[in-house]
Amino acid sequence: MIRTARPQDLDAIAALHTRARATYYQGRVPQEVYGGEAELARCREGWARALVRAGAEGGVFCAEQDGVLTGVAAFRTADGESTLTQLHVDPDHWRRGTGAALHAACLDAWRRAGAARARLEVYEHNLRAQSFYAALGWRPEPEAARSGSHVTLWLRVEAVSGE
Repeated sequence: MIRTARPQDLDAIAALHTRARATYYQGRVPQEVYGGEAELARCREGWARALVRAGAEGGVFCAEQDGVLTGVAAFRTADGESTLTQLHVDPDHWRRGTGAALHAACLDAWRRAGAARARLEVYEHNLRAQSFYAALGWRPEPEAARSGSHVTLWLRVEAVSGE
């Protein structure tokens, strides 16, 4: 089930985000960058801000199965463009359609908001995520500058919707 995130989801969202990030950062960046109590607190603060700005500026969706949070996505929309700021699936639930369902919910919201295109940044070593996004139609813009250790991808919302 995909639903709008609620304030009481905050701790579960931050814990899921931290677990998911550990899978693609492990062995590539120091553990203190993605793990530990300080990082969990920083992550929780970021998600708290996302929940507050949801609505007019964007949204946060949760995937839930049998009462357990299995995925989360957040986005912002402004000036006809959406940014997928986060999309994480609990590693125990990979390849079960959770990420695709969250993406579909975001895409529906972007269409309703009138966004013409969407962007995201994905960690350059997270090839699993890059493959996932490519299968959904996300593409790099050759002239776009890199953002540190991340690759920027774009999706034309209108082209996907067929409208």
